[in-house]
Amino acid sequence: MIKKIYILLQVTLDLISVNVALAMITYMSVHIIWLSEELYITHIAASIIAVGIFYTNHIYRRLWQFASAHDYLVLIRSILLYVLTYYLYRLFFSLTSISPIEAAILACVTGSLAGGWRLLWRIYGNPQILTPKKQKSKPTLIVGAGGAGTLVAKSLLENRSGLQPIGFIDDDRKIQGMRLMGLPILGTRNDIPKIVDMKKVEEIIIAIPSVSGNEIGEIVELSRNTNARLKILPSVHRIIDGRIPEEQIRDIRVEDLLNRKPVKLNTEIIGGYIKGKVILVTGAGGSVGSELCKQITAYEPGTLVLLGRGENSIYQAEVLLSTEFPDLHTFSEIADVRDRLRITQVLAKYKPSVVFHAAAHKHVPLMEKCPDEAFKNNVLGTYNVARAALENKVNTFVLISTDKAVNSTSIMGATKQMAEKVVYEFNGRGETRFVSVRFGNVLGSRGSVIPVFKRQIAAGGPVTVTHPEMVRYFMTVSEAAQLVIEAGAIAKGGEIFVLDMGEPVKIVDLALNMIKLSGYRPEKDIAIKYTGIRPGEKLYEELFGEGESLIKTEQEKIFRAKSAAINNNLIDFLSKLTGEQIDAPNALQIIKKYTNTFK
Repeated sequence: MIKKIYILLQVTLDLISVNVALAMITYMSVHIIWLSEELYITHIAASIIAVGIFYTNHIYRRLWQFASAHDYLVLIRSILLYVLTYYLYRLFFSLTSISPIEAAILACVTGSLAGGWRLLWRIYGNPQILTPKKQKSKPTLIVGAGGAGTLVAKSLLENRSGLQPIGFIDDDRKIQGMRLMGLPILGTRNDIPKIVDMKKVEEIIIAIPSVSGNEIGEIVELSRNTNARLKILPSVHRIIDGRIPEEQIRDIRVEDLLNRKPVKLNTEIIGGYIKGKVILVTGAGGSVGSELCKQITAYEPGTLVLLGRGENSIYQAEVLLSTEFPDLHTFSEIADVRDRLRITQVLAKYKPSVVFHAAAHKHVPLMEKCPDEAFKNNVLGTYNVARAALENKVNTFVLISTDKAVNSTSIMGATKQMAEKVVYEFNGRGETRFVSVRFGNVLGSRGSVIPVFKRQIAAGGPVTVTHPEMVRYFMTVSEAAQLVIEAGAIAKGGEIFVLDMGEPVKIVDLALNMIKLSGYRPEKDIAIKYTGIRPGEKLYEELFGEGESLIKTEQEKIFRAKSAAINNNLIDFLSKLTGEQIDAPNALQIIKKYTNTFK
């Protein structure tokens, strides 16, 4: 009913507009107001022609309170078509005709009237277009004067979001000084500090969907000493009606600053070895393990087994998966990888086709104090799971390792190096393909530097950094899970796969950026304190060690490190050990014997 009233109201207003315009043309040509029978008939014909053309072009199905330039373009085109049709009608079917000049005037007057009331309708539906916002608005600078920037400006101008756009920043020098959406293009990105200070900008929105991590980092650097808070529009691919919901404009995240493009899976080669199969993930309640489970579900496994020691984390992972993927067959097993008998029983029960081994101790300083626990979990635990995989004819076993295993100087790194050797030695002893996946620090994972910095910033600082020159490779938890999944697909056995993670990032730069992204000024609002390198830490990490040859794989961002032959019979030695036989001195002695870099 409301729709019919809406259409009827439009038709009525258009009939008034058409006939007022015709009356003006009639008065101009014959200087009379009252219509003769002939002119009366032509007015009826004009009304029918106009409404018919408008209806055919869907003019009455448009929401004019949200009209765009395209809507008005269609309206103008319809009016021109109406005037042309009416001109031909008067020329061939009426006793009187109108001149081309009168037809042009008729088009202008009809357009002014029909377009005018629609413009008033749009203003009535969006009074904030003309009236200032009542609440205090934050002066906002938009980076990017393209399509996305235009949509951001339009949405902010039309919505009472508390953000008031004051202009654009764009590196295209041809458009400097021009205006877009009534707002000036104030300069290039290098002018950000000056403009923020001059215009008292409180918010900066990056509206460039294809912006790279390097470019975001540069903008963060340029605005580091300003008071403006940074936000970003991540994507416009889901915007259909030319409007941007405010929730799409979000704060910049640390992962946006990676100095490379995100790694994407080669999905074509993955489905075959996961679809319909039983997949088991150890450490499934951890950061990487739980993300791994989520991404595995996209490839339709027959059964997914979540194995972990912590009941709360496994329970949370199970609830999350059952909520998001209700049709997925999941089973949870509380088990410690150090318990050889229990692990053997679990794998014999489910007979998995693929095992992803993510369970590990990973905190470097903590493991320096507990070498026996690091050895039991990272080395004996890997041996127990790998041996059970071999005995139960698992097709593919993937160990999640770390760059700290290369030229390791820490207990944690040394035990992960030994775990890689365990996996290497098991390969070739049966049908199972054993491989390792090595990557750097995972952004936001438990124990990583990001959550620590967030807590310190929330507490008002200081933010603690061990050394001004310390650098690390970083990747997102999503990328880590993708690498693990794809490694299992392309594995032949005995390899170590490594992600090309771009250039390493200085930890102090990460701290400075996080302070800025939290709305504070480094060293002014939040201080940085250097605490010194902790036991076991290195200034920089390496992805490949000596004696490892690098081989390209089918995925351009994944490399294969082929190790030289290892004949130290580590797994034969481990087969005779139990966790009860290992104390801290024994663990240190074994680690030194079976690693070539740890001291």
